Amino acid sequence: MDSNRSDRRRFLRSAALAGLAVGAERSAGAQGLTDTSAPGAPPNTHAHGQLAPHAAPEGRGVTKSITHTTYYTPLADSVGIITPSSLHFMQSHSRLPEIDPAKYSFIIHGLVERPLAFNMDDLKRLPSVSKIRFLECLGNTSPRRHETEGKPNSTPVTVQFTHGIMSCNEWGGVPLSVLLKEVGVKKEATWLVAEGGDGSKYTYAIPLTKALDDCMVAYMQNGEPLRQEQGFPARLFVPGFGANHSVKWLRRLMIVDEPYLTWDQSVHHAAARADLGYKSRWFNFVWPPKSVITRPSAGLKLNAPGYYEITGLAWSGWGKVRKVDISLDGGKSWKEAKLQDPILPMAHTRFNFDWTWTGEDTVIMSRCTDDQGEVQPTLAELNRNWGRTEKDRLEPRSNTHYWNAIQPWKIAKDGSITDVLFA
Repeated sequence: MDSNRSDRRRFLRSAALAGLAVGAERSAGAQGLTDTSAPGAPPNTHAHGQLAPHAAPEGRGVTKSITHTTYYTPLADSVGIITPSSLHFMQSHSRLPEIDPAKYSFIIHGLVERPLAFNMDDLKRLPSVSKIRFLECLGNTSPRRHETEGKPNSTPVTVQFTHGIMSCNEWGGVPLSVLLKEVGVKKEATWLVAEGGDGSKYTYAIPLTKALDDCMVAYMQNGEPLRQEQGFPARLFVPGFGANHSVKWLRRLMIVDEPYLTWDQSVHHAAARADLGYKSRWFNFVWPPKSVITRPSAGLKLNAPGYYEITGLAWSGWGKVRKVDISLDGGKSWKEAKLQDPILPMAHTRFNFDWTWTGEDTVIMSRCTDDQGEVQPTLAELNRNWGRTEKDRLEPRSNTHYWNAIQPWKIAKDGSITDVLFA
């Protein structure tokens, strides 16, 4: 019996090793586009790293205008907080540059002791950090994105198009404070002007206090090099601020002693304020607390009464999300949702709420409170905060940057879901 057991062990060990060898061979073949390890078998045309054909989401919607091309993140299909790099939103003011990383460098000059140029080898030898942070375009959820479908140049009113110019990734790179220490910032310096290497020379100014705090020159995204549309080979990343500050294809950083009203900052992103006599507010920095229900949401449909999980995302440029409340009656009453780990500063936080739909008309919405005690406002509260009256309140035809009002979705008796923010 012992002899038989010993023979069986040897047989199983040999079979296992043979299986490992075959598996290793096939795994190596899977790195390419075809697998010819099995003569006569149909070729394996699945490249390593590709999604399964039936698992791939429909992808990012796109809109184009004379000055902008925008790709939107499909938020209704999201789970967790990390956006796949391939589905990260993209906003471009000009044609995407193709930059050879072997020839790439950017300079830091101005009010510094030692103007320096940094190439990719320099960046990769310096101390690095990795942080999960959201990135949101200043125009995300602006009134114009809530237009009625069917109008010329309008987009479908779904969460992808109303809220999809935002994503959350793990960003890796060199702390900007390290680079500024290398050049030696002069004591009179107070601002930094960043310029991109794209065709429009996109340029933006940020306070030096923020630059020294938590900004980075990022060259990694979700564990891989930046995608071309995300600024490859390196970009400025400014956590918690509007994405307009995170200049892509970084070309130079100029250290100065006063704020610069760059063309992009003063033309594209200035917001007229009624409470300031319709003068423009030039600098919009930190994203206030914000949330949105991603499922159920406009464009989707509930098939029948019964249990549904309400889920969505909450975030704040000021810090962490403290709580998210859910209303099932258009804001008359609120109940606290469950927050999923991880709960990180300046990152998306996933929330969930168990709900049984009775089949009646209802309006659902979410409300975020951050760890600074700031509470996401309704549209009416936002209008009051911006000094707007009933006569000049925010409307879909306005291109005013809209910020963070609570988003209501209406569920009709037939299960259809629509956007009723401006109803």
